[in-house]
Amino acid sequence: MSATPGPIALACRFDAQEWAEWLPALAAALPGDTLVRAGEPDHDPATVEIAIVANQPAGALQRYPRLRLVQSLWAGVDRLLADPTVPADLPIVRMVDPAMNAAMAETALWAVLMLHRGFHTYARQQHDGVWRQHPQRRADEVRIGVLGQGQMGGAVSARLRALGYRVTGWRRGEPLGPVLADSEVLINLLPLTPDTRSLIDTAVLRQLPRGAALVNLARGTHVVDADLLAALDDGHLGHAVLDVFHQEPLPAGHRYWTHPAVTVLPHVAAQTDARSAARIVAQHLAAWRRGEPLAHQVDRRTGY
Repeated sequence: MSATPGPIALACRFDAQEWAEWLPALAAALPGDTLVRAGEPDHDPATVEIAIVANQPAGALQRYPRLRLVQSLWAGVDRLLADPTVPADLPIVRMVDPAMNAAMAETALWAVLMLHRGFHTYARQQHDGVWRQHPQRRADEVRIGVLGQGQMGGAVSARLRALGYRVTGWRRGEPLGPVLADSEVLINLLPLTPDTRSLIDTAVLRQLPRGAALVNLARGTHVVDADLLAALDDGHLGHAVLDVFHQEPLPAGHRYWTHPAVTVLPHVAAQTDARSAARIVAQHLAAWRRGEPLAHQVDRRTGY
């Protein structure tokens, strides 16, 4: 790296509110660095060795010929890996933030509690003016499957087990069928890779017990929408909690908006906290400059 660090490029497609949140947080965490937004005319792209990225369009990093490190502000890096203009040997570091893991575990816990205790059913009854009590099961009688046992999947599994739920985690390379057959609630927290794209299709959904629920908190393209809707329509699945979608925002008129067995969240299960994430970025960059191994560097063979 250069004796005098060059500017750090912020290749982030943010709105005004997001810039107002992220710029002060990153500036406070990196007081000795010059931060420049990608495309601004007041810096020479050839002096940039580090880029911090979020929602960047394909090709956004081509203007930096000396780029040596990319730090993502998001946990998912599928957008970066799908960009053919990003050199295959360029180190990419993904965001792993304990605050985000905790937030994801909170959302998963809320979804499981809602489904376990039937609070979505009681909400419909309130709308219809119906007073009806339903049987109440114990947590240890509810079987949960968690797809993915990485940072977020592990945190979710631990939180659910702490409340007494029967949790089975699934990792890549393990047989999936037994987990599906034993899951009344299936929570998806897998990274998006070529192997996991469209994984949750008819073949997977029909292996769940009748009346089971799906909670998708990972990526919309993990799910084949037509297959999920068919399983909901014929009652094989009892409910779906969806935070992510093929197209975001979810288009007006999409059946998910009005389906009685679907709960829609606007991609809010675990939002990145700029304050904690900026500190983690600073730790990663400091380690890189000292020549130390990079924590959470992306393995391109696995896609995360």
